[in-house]
Amino acid sequence: MPIIFQYDPESSVCEFHISSTLGRSEFKSAETELASLISTGVEPRVLVILDGFGGWESGQDWDNLEFMFTHGEKIARIAVVGDSRWEAEVKMFTGAGMRRAPVAYFTPERLEEARAWVAA
Repeated sequence: MPIIFQYDPESSVCEFHISSTLGRSEFKSAETELASLISTGVEPRVLVILDGFGGWESGQDWDNLEFMFTHGEKIARIAVVGDSRWEAEVKMFTGAGMRRAPVAYFTPERLEEARAWVAA
């Protein structure tokens, strides 16, 4: 299933909804959306909402860090909302603690807190 993407130019928040197993091609499309915004001078604030998330598709090239090295320093903040069972893996996947942008994880009942945090 494709990732649903919404962008709010007033807040620079890029919202991604992922509701199934994440495939590499869908992820690459999301990276392309962000790269396009970054190329216009936007420092996006990324909000990822995992609703029915099934993990990452196996057998894919998930260790490709080209986007992170090329554009990662231009992302202002990353908030992820999802079931607590995914927190450790998502933090590893997003490079929490290894990038300029702070990364925070929120459980679904804290969605509005995540929205406020990423937009701050």
